[in-house]
Amino acid sequence: MARGALHRLRQDLFVDAFAFRPMPPLEDAKVSRWVPWLPERLRHWLRWLPHLMVGFFSVCVFLASFTMGYDMGPVRGTLVGGFSLLVAAAPALTLFRPVGAYWLALGAFVASVVGVALISDYPSAFSGTAFPTLLAVMTLVVLRTRPRMAVEMWLVTLAVGAVVLAVTRNDSGDLGPVMVFSGMVLICAAAVRAWREERRQVVETLTATAEERSRRTLLEERATIARELHDVVAHHMSVIAIQAEAAPYRVENTPPELATSFATIRENAVAALTELRRILGVVRSEDPDAFAEVDPEAPQPTLASLESLLDSVRGAGLTVEAVITGAPRPLPQGVELSAYRIVQEALSNTLRHAPGADARVEISYVLGGLGLRIINGAPSRLAKPSPGAGHGVLGMRERVQMLGGEMTADHTEDGGFEVAAFIPVAASEATAKGGAA
Repeated sequence: MARGALHRLRQDLFVDAFAFRPMPPLEDAKVSRWVPWLPERLRHWLRWLPHLMVGFFSVCVFLASFTMGYDMGPVRGTLVGGFSLLVAAAPALTLFRPVGAYWLALGAFVASVVGVALISDYPSAFSGTAFPTLLAVMTLVVLRTRPRMAVEMWLVTLAVGAVVLAVTRNDSGDLGPVMVFSGMVLICAAAVRAWREERRQVVETLTATAEERSRRTLLEERATIARELHDVVAHHMSVIAIQAEAAPYRVENTPPELATSFATIRENAVAALTELRRILGVVRSEDPDAFAEVDPEAPQPTLASLESLLDSVRGAGLTVEAVITGAPRPLPQGVELSAYRIVQEALSNTLRHAPGADARVEISYVLGGLGLRIINGAPSRLAKPSPGAGHGVLGMRERVQMLGGEMTADHTEDGGFEVAAFIPVAASEATAKGGAA
């Protein structure tokens, strides 16, 4: 333990003691939170307030030290001026080289004790500015580095002070009380530093947890989309395989080249189905029970099933109305499925986060695609806290972006929430879908 303590003391106070460690300015967000009423330009300069305060303190230390001995004659006055400059430089140095500033302040303290021994009318070390400045520097170093520096600097200062006072035969009666007082100050500074560090770690942990939760929700939503796309694509690939297998029997005297082409089409379709199932297995391998409650043979929902969805949420207590504009037409199955899921998720969010509010679902069939708008009013009572708040929006946005569309989700002026999305559908896709139907 002793060897470890000495090793840490050496690493903290001796290795790269004068390394360049500039103190950064305050964060803009923190300054804006403290003084939001100030203009932006003044808030920008206010970020440097700690640096200005330390600089002002250094100027005050220089003036106080120089005032004590400027009338002691030209020679002694020059020495006092140099000593004052040495003492005042230590606080300013904490802004750039904190550990080096401590050694400089400690050297100034030793110089003051030696000055008391050599010059009878020289100001006392404890009644002057050397030791108070040393204590202020140690406090700043602790606030800038780590809490254990408080103990290390206190012990080094106590040892150096005791040795210097003993060598110079100065009265050391004040050493004990002063060191006890300085220890209490350093303990308070270490506690503040530890609290700030703990608070920073908590913020980082919460941020990392939120990001990890969002990433996990996004991956789960992608797994759901992968399964649903498998069902959509597998249906069409199965139809292609069946039609390619049956096509030669519908034509008399089928040329061998044509029969071979149909056989190749069928083989490629079957191979594609096999690959789709393999990829889906990889996607679902992390959570094999993710879709355990879903019937794998059940058809995927479309906008034709919208009325049953609305009946379901009405049964849960949500007042919702649906408005369909434009001429309804068959759309690609992926578009129909994503539109249904977006409406489903938006209404589920309304039930969770806006209890007692009314909802409205608007579906617009336009020339270039499909428009969706789900809006709800302000809640009539307090909603229960939900740890997954906002993650459903990630899934909806992922679906829309996958289909090349755009989506917005934001609060309304009356306290409600609105989800608006547009999913583009090429005219050729819609026509082909209508012809196949």
